[in-house]
Amino acid sequence: MRLHELAPAEGSKRRVNRVGRGTGSGSGKTAGKGHKGQLARSGGGKGPGFEGGQTPLQRRLPKRGFTSIFKKEYSIINIDDLNSFDAGTEVTPELLKKSGLVKGQLDIKVLGNGVLEKALTVKAQKFSKAAVEKIEAAGGKVEVI
Repeated sequence: MRLHELAPAEGSKRRVNRVGRGTGSGSGKTAGKGHKGQLARSGGGKGPGFEGGQTPLQRRLPKRGFTSIFKKEYSIINIDDLNSFDAGTEVTPELLKKSGLVKGQLDIKVLGNGVLEKALTVKAQKFSKAAVEKIEAAGGKVEVI
């Protein structure tokens, strides 16, 4: 098949019904909206969540929880991700971002999932206890920024 041979399937394209173009068109005058009423008006109709005057679900449900505006978000990286670096490398948040292991936040928390096979100096904002143990067991150092 060539590009110039492409064509829509038989019967798949239908002409758009242009409403409000005179009484002879079959959908002129009121343009399919009937006479008067809420749905005949511009912008008429009920919004999403409207329940016919009954209190909407989003107002019937209780409000719960709290979100702190001071909450600190961390990008998470696991120990086994650090094996991609050469032994003796100083792993910093900037290096992790440049290597594509971390996206977004430069505040990093290192978690202890996996096995570290190289001695590395890892600098980050937070470490789990397991991560600290595994880095030091591999002969590396942990530095909290």
